[in-house]
Amino acid sequence: MSKLTLQGAGKVFGEGENSVEALSDIELGIDENELAVIVGPSGCGKSTLLNIVAGLEQASTGSVKMNGAEITGPDAGRGMVFQSYTLFPWLTVQKNVEFGLKIKGIKPGARQETARRYLELVGLTGFEDALPKALSGGMKQRVAIARVMANKPEMLLMDEPFGALDAQTRTQMQELLLSAMEKERTTVLFITHDIDEAVLLADNVYVMSRRPGRIRDKFKIDIPRPRDHRVTVSSEFTSLKKEIMEILWEES
Repeated sequence: MSKLTLQGAGKVFGEGENSVEALSDIELGIDENELAVIVGPSGCGKSTLLNIVAGLEQASTGSVKMNGAEITGPDAGRGMVFQSYTLFPWLTVQKNVEFGLKIKGIKPGARQETARRYLELVGLTGFEDALPKALSGGMKQRVAIARVMANKPEMLLMDEPFGALDAQTRTQMQELLLSAMEKERTTVLFITHDIDEAVLLADNVYVMSRRPGRIRDKFKIDIPRPRDHRVTVSSEFTSLKKEIMEILWEES
């Protein structure tokens, strides 16, 4: 059984003449420990799909299940990282990462130890006492990732988390995520409009059609791991990128 399964999932906003069909007949199965990346033309419903998996939206038709159970709302088993950093500006880096653990009732010593572990994982040891305003964009996103991962969700949902970063910082964050996933092996559903990012990160890339969005194609990425930015100039990488780009061009 797949970790996440969508069968015939659709989403319609509004009613009657004013209704908009965002998604139609989504068929998707993501396995345990898979790093799945979804790409598609602008407005195809990528973020809507992620919000449905997160439980922030409800599908209008079909089923959306995790571990065989219907998703009916937000759950600690699915942690979400947004493009905006969503940090608490009045809390230190350490306290931001501890926040979810505190809500769970984890004792201070244990949550401090866990937070330090994940800050080390994302390369922020030494910044525990800093406030978010003192951090760069990339560092803020590292804190956001550490905060979600510290809660040990069964699935990590990422909505264009590096989209607001400059090119060099984005590359660094992609490699950080690859390194973290090698160590943690969390199941990830990642949304992006960047084909290079998709092929670099993914075990499988799922390509959506234009609205109403459907899963049109699936590409298995067999480029060996561990990966870094150097694979982006390989012939295998450029061939996959070209195939995906041609499909997206048709859909656009």
